Amino acid sequence: MIGRRLSVCYAAPGQNLVPWAGPTRNVLSVAEALSQWADVTVAFRRVPRTVREGKYRVAAIEPDLRLESTSDDNAARGLHPMRHLAYCRTLRSFAKQHADSFDIVLEKGWRLSGWLAVAFQQAGVPAVLVENDVRFWTERTDSIRQLAKYALHGLSHGVSGVCSRRLARVIAETDDLKRVLVTRRGLKPERVDVVELGVDHSAFHPMEQGPARQTLGIRSDAYVMLYVGAMDEYHDLSPVIDGLAASKAAVELHVVGGGEYRERFETQARQAGISSRFYGPVPYADVPSHIAAADVCIAPYRRGSFRDRVLTFSTLKIPEYLACGRPVVSVPGARIRTLIGDGAAGFIVDNEASAWHAFLRTPPSRNRLAAMRAQAARAVESVTWSATAGKYLDICENVISSERDSGAAAVADAASLVR
Repeated sequence: MIGRRLSVCYAAPGQNLVPWAGPTRNVLSVAEALSQWADVTVAFRRVPRTVREGKYRVAAIEPDLRLESTSDDNAARGLHPMRHLAYCRTLRSFAKQHADSFDIVLEKGWRLSGWLAVAFQQAGVPAVLVENDVRFWTERTDSIRQLAKYALHGLSHGVSGVCSRRLARVIAETDDLKRVLVTRRGLKPERVDVVELGVDHSAFHPMEQGPARQTLGIRSDAYVMLYVGAMDEYHDLSPVIDGLAASKAAVELHVVGGGEYRERFETQARQAGISSRFYGPVPYADVPSHIAAADVCIAPYRRGSFRDRVLTFSTLKIPEYLACGRPVVSVPGARIRTLIGDGAAGFIVDNEASAWHAFLRTPPSRNRLAAMRAQAARAVESVTWSATAGKYLDICENVISSERDSGAAAVADAASLVR
């Protein structure tokens, strides 16, 4: 043990601080819990001009750039290659400027995972990468523009691999992701720790459905299926909408969140003639009420966006749904099966239109779903952000101790040579 309170920076260079977005909530939840034992600063590329800090400090890597509260949380989306190079230089400057401020740095994975961690390491600050994905190319390469994008994808993958291998420790959010990091990035298994995400049980807990529906203006007898989160390459509502249209099920689709595909899905739902309501991004504090108003919640991941169709995410939305006592429908996956089983706290349905059609032709009754709520809540009772943050802290202390021991050994070796 270090024996003193550490100063920790949890940096998310590929993210803007957007409160409604899952990746932002992930970082802030870890920071809040970690603040029990350490002085924590979170750093995003951009932050809103007015942001309320918790038990941690908030810093902007590029403070001069304005961020609207409803902006995209992905800070690297659509970034021109030359702007990428400029941003990489900014990250190196950020590391040099703040090298004396922190005992250790955690970097949240992004398009160039490990770049900032290595920059801090070169400035004399131990660093750990917290990885949540290894990007897999799924787009066409039938134009010069697409070929250029594919080349940049390969380059960023190579940069992430080199940077990751230079770090003493990497945290993976699932066992499946660890396997990919070992096989695709060449990391040594003993240098990769698996730490899954937590749940904020003070916010996400079982609540009565009636009052939540009254607040949102939802009929008491409506069959409500809810999705909360981003709408992008990884989260695909299109098969759900097609399945609802084909089955003609008396089910309302309610959607909370934003993202680059939101307009596409909203248009598809309208043209399909299904009963749907898209709320857009809502304040984080209001999300549990939306979940409470639902009968069942969904997590329709697009498995084709993951290598070998294996979901490597440590999903945040599923534990939050379950903590609110709502059964979940999601895709096959080791972590997902552990959380919901199949028929215990939820259902496994591949995210294909035909699979949704089959499921929705005879959907579980509202009474059955209500009877599953207690099992859903019990499934994640032990899943907490404090447990996640505690494991992060242990890893940080081990890395600092190893760095200190290595430095002491180097000094001793130098001294013996002098003698």
